Amino acid sequence: MTTNDNTRELLASLVELDLRWVAANLDDLVALATRKRWSIVATLEYIAEHEIADRRQRSLERRLARSKVGRFKPVADFDWAWPKKIDRKLVDDVLSLEFVESAGNVVLVAAQGLGKTMLAKNITYAAVVAGHTARFVTASDLLLDLGAQESARALDRRLRYWSSLKLLVLDELGYLSYDARNADLLFQVVSRRYERKSLVLTTNLAFKDWPTIFPSSACTTALIDRIVHHSDVIVIEGDSYRRREAQKKTRSRRPKPPKPQPSKD
Repeated sequence: MTTNDNTRELLASLVELDLRWVAANLDDLVALATRKRWSIVATLEYIAEHEIADRRQRSLERRLARSKVGRFKPVADFDWAWPKKIDRKLVDDVLSLEFVESAGNVVLVAAQGLGKTMLAKNITYAAVVAGHTARFVTASDLLLDLGAQESARALDRRLRYWSSLKLLVLDELGYLSYDARNADLLFQVVSRRYERKSLVLTTNLAFKDWPTIFPSSACTTALIDRIVHHSDVIVIEGDSYRRREAQKKTRSRRPKPPKPQPSKD
């Protein structure tokens, strides 16, 4: 058997053992261990350290992909001076994820364009980095997923999925009205998570306005009661960031007036 055959068999064995970092870096690893004259123990320590780091990174990448958090502006770029009202300390406390450990909730209440979705995505990302299972989803997409199930068993399976996540981040509640079916599905998700798993919710409506989007006052009261209990409510007030950015771009695109030319007289 040739050296190349031996190497191929070794690589196949390494992959089968899920030692992916070693398999990807085998030549460099052998060269490094030879050059430094490492003992077998020193070589194994080096392999173990890098395999663990590689697996943690791959695990993080998988959880990030499953979280559906997508692209977002980091909270470090948030303009705290722009909103007329925001509790920065409470936001910092929420980003520390203490509420996740106690199965608490967070509600971000703001008009469009004030950064509530950006903050919600930062919370999602922080949870994933901390090792939690987290999922970011709009309220409409969640209800579409549940409403598409064709049997009671399939619906229960999806409800169990949405209830099992350590953190569920539900975006844009209040932009659409809900019929009795969708209100019931949403209530089931919230009830199954109540005091068991954490929920982050963004909405453009104050709680007093929720009866305008749900079919009955009893449904609204029961839903609010479960969401608000053990919840931090962050209210953001002010003018839209997006409108401000659009106005800046518009001004920057306007042609500048010509400079006055000196008189030839």
